[in-house]
Amino acid sequence: MNLPTVHRSSLNRPFLALSCLGLSLLTACANVIPPCGAKISPPSRELRNTRWELIRWNLTPNANGEVRGRQIPQGESSNPIQIAFDTSGEHLSGSTGCNRFTAQISEDERGFTLEKIVTTKMACSPQRMELENDFLYELNDYRTIVRDGDRLLVIGRDREVLSFAQRDTQATKK
Repeated sequence: MNLPTVHRSSLNRPFLALSCLGLSLLTACANVIPPCGAKISPPSRELRNTRWELIRWNLTPNANGEVRGRQIPQGESSNPIQIAFDTSGEHLSGSTGCNRFTAQISEDERGFTLEKIVTTKMACSPQRMELENDFLYELNDYRTIVRDGDRLLVIGRDREVLSFAQRDTQATKK
């Protein structure tokens, strides 16, 4: 059965629209989707004795699907936001750029979770305190951790992505 030209073109419109939508979603998420070789939710033993520095913070995509970055100050006294896994695999510690924090690592067959996050209580600028609170919220409520070599992505339930670069564990700790 041959359809008239008008009907064939009207059938192609939904297909074309869906194809364009799919392509735009893949393009918008390109900075978020882990590379093929990345390990999703690696066991905590693979992160033991490693230190990571926050280098990028992607906010939740806006209504148009655009991924926006959050500005990351280098901290008061030039302290970056860092996390470090201890050698036993039982604790995570780090710096928010203002305060220090620590958390217990609990692991089961689905991966590990962070529990009992505690921080010091030094006062910082209001902007830095807001960044610290948001960072600790993301750390407390993450959905997935992805490791790709010397990169670590912490993906929140709200689809915000914290990108960390691995740093030398022998570096001077402040």
